[in-house]
Amino acid sequence: MAVYIYKAMTKSGLIVRNRVEAPTKGTLINMLKNNELMPISIDKMPYGKKKPRVKQKKNIEEREYLKNLNTTSIETTNRFSMREKITMYLAQSKRITPRDLVVFTQNFYLLKKANFNNIHALRTILDSTENYIFKQIIEDILAGVEAGENMYTTMEYYEDVFPYIYINMIKVGELSGSLTNSLEQAVKYLDDNNAMNKKLRNILIPNLIQFILLIVMLVVGTLVAIPAIQGVYEELGTKDTLPAITLWFQGVMNVAIKFWYIPVIVLVGIAAAIITYISTPKGHYNFDYLKYKMPVFGELIFAIDFSRLMKAMLLNLQNGMRIQEALEVSKNVVKNRVMRSIIDVSSNNILIGSSWIEPFEKSGLCKPMITEMLKIGMRTDLTEMMEKLVEYMQIDIDDIMTKVMKALPQIVYAIVGVVLIFFVIVVLVPCVQVYMGNFLFSAYLE
Repeated sequence: MAVYIYKAMTKSGLIVRNRVEAPTKGTLINMLKNNELMPISIDKMPYGKKKPRVKQKKNIEEREYLKNLNTTSIETTNRFSMREKITMYLAQSKRITPRDLVVFTQNFYLLKKANFNNIHALRTILDSTENYIFKQIIEDILAGVEAGENMYTTMEYYEDVFPYIYINMIKVGELSGSLTNSLEQAVKYLDDNNAMNKKLRNILIPNLIQFILLIVMLVVGTLVAIPAIQGVYEELGTKDTLPAITLWFQGVMNVAIKFWYIPVIVLVGIAAAIITYISTPKGHYNFDYLKYKMPVFGELIFAIDFSRLMKAMLLNLQNGMRIQEALEVSKNVVKNRVMRSIIDVSSNNILIGSSWIEPFEKSGLCKPMITEMLKIGMRTDLTEMMEKLVEYMQIDIDDIMTKVMKALPQIVYAIVGVVLIFFVIVVLVPCVQVYMGNFLFSAYLE
């Protein structure tokens, strides 16, 4: 095992230094976190260097934190160097983006294609990586490879960074000796995922921003413009009043502000009830089923999940897995419990000799075209047919997105139109009255 020198901080602010053996840096990080220690720095010792004998210090105050780590030295000061402060800040605030993973995979693929070995490729990528946290992860992967481990074993410690299907592709590539092909597949998988997420963001974000801004205009106009106009009316002594709907909405806003805690309690109660129900197995399943059946987005959500499942299965089948193994491994790329339950039934059908396609067909969620293509693939060449199915699914998703992009603006415009009309009646009409000055005649006649 590799030898590491780490520096970490306890809950009370003590700085701990020690030299330990661990399979990988990821293992050591988990050991430190399990003992409630926050890693500040971890340096790997060169191989072959003997561990010096250091006498264990006694009567250490934070002993309970370090019982599994054989601590040799503790600083009792709470003053950190600038480097330690920057390291701690970056460790807590910096996040790894999907783009970082795409760039890493693309660079790794190109270097492997140029006949770099894994260690040389990782060292080359490490020098050009700017993201501090991701750089630490690559260093950990490199340390594992130098210790004779496979890359996927270290990646499994960082499942929040590397998707499950990504780790599986690297695993299959390493074990079968076709890592370059697996990296090529991983690049395509990440590019497709990012492109799909970008399309979804382009659909949702502009419409949501437009709706939120209009609501803000309505509320601000009611709270700021209406009282100002009311003050003008009262100052001039006119008998004219604001429109009834304006006065009503102003009263509603005033009551909401005065008794703000009532709607907050109601909303929190409703949210808590929904979260409690969803946290139950039945509630979670029903909520996931609602996602697939909801108007406008339901068909799109199912198509995306099923497309991801088929892509993962195709990659696994191309790497030599059997159908049941491909189903079991690919299940982890889908989080929806409805889809996962269908996959479980499909996998069980294979064990009893039934059709694995039948559960998807009976679910009523798959289009007949999809299940028919799978049936034909079982009679001919499943891998070849699934390649065509993935292409068909991508076209289908693009068509559904086109429909959503047409339908969503119409729905948003209808809602925005109602809010806009309400805004005109409540806020703009009184403003126009002030601008026209009609109320001045009433004040003059008095």
